[in-house]
Amino acid sequence: MKMERLIGILSILLQREKVTAPELAEQFEVSRRTIQRDIESLCRAGIPIATAQGAGGGISIMEGYRVDRTVLTAPEMQAILAGLRSLDSVSGTRRYAQLMEKLSAGTGGLVPGGAHMLIDLASWYKTSLPPKIELIQRAVEQHRTICFTYFSPKGESMRTVEPYYLVFHWSTWYVWGWCCSRKAFRLFKLNRMTQLRTGDLFEPRSAPLPDLEPERVFPIHYQVTVLFDSACRWRLVEEYGADRLTPEPDGRLRFTGGFPDADSVLSWVLTFGDKAELLEPEELRDQLGALTRTLADRYRRN
Repeated sequence: MKMERLIGILSILLQREKVTAPELAEQFEVSRRTIQRDIESLCRAGIPIATAQGAGGGISIMEGYRVDRTVLTAPEMQAILAGLRSLDSVSGTRRYAQLMEKLSAGTGGLVPGGAHMLIDLASWYKTSLPPKIELIQRAVEQHRTICFTYFSPKGESMRTVEPYYLVFHWSTWYVWGWCCSRKAFRLFKLNRMTQLRTGDLFEPRSAPLPDLEPERVFPIHYQVTVLFDSACRWRLVEEYGADRLTPEPDGRLRFTGGFPDADSVLSWVLTFGDKAELLEPEELRDQLGALTRTLADRYRRN
């Protein structure tokens, strides 16, 4: 893409005294004429670039404009690379890593060999998720609405949304945008979307950043107390941390925590089988008892 190439050329010019058009053309796998047009674009953007013909000539930034070449240190370059690699883990390509390699041209061993941080954002949905991310990303760049069928606890609905941000949070991908039916900004989980497609052009509005505080997105309606077998400690520590647990005299673990709805509580406790006992609130304890009796009847042999 042209913008990526312009950034790459500027980065090289900031790091090297002089570079030739053939070198840039080979680096970015384009023609010399394309490089000449890119240099003209940088000049129009206010970057004072000088060119010299003949032996010893080349392209350079005028000395009076030169900025500190150490604006990005090696650790900073490594951090950027880790972030770009994480995006590649979603798309299954090396697009962003290749961009970083171009940006780091001429910096020696900054990338990629010395990287010591790896971030993998890939999910179980490797087939369905990347196409959704690519489509939404294009829609954001082109200011096009997205249309999809959405599945939520309240039911199934058709939505048209003006997308503004792709969000990776709570180990899940979301899109943040203006919902045309609700007339408000909403957060939509990509895995709950089907029949996703782009729609009409829209005039971008001022979009606030999403408030991702758990208490706002998942407001707590139930404070629960559960007794667990000690064998469940590893999972409870992994999911909620050790500070939520209090050892009991009989060796069991008392857990206290908040949940947004009854279904979340019941389904979570059931995943522990007979190693968990829901104590409070009483109304959910009664619901869980009724549910387990229904399950027992369903699976009882004649």
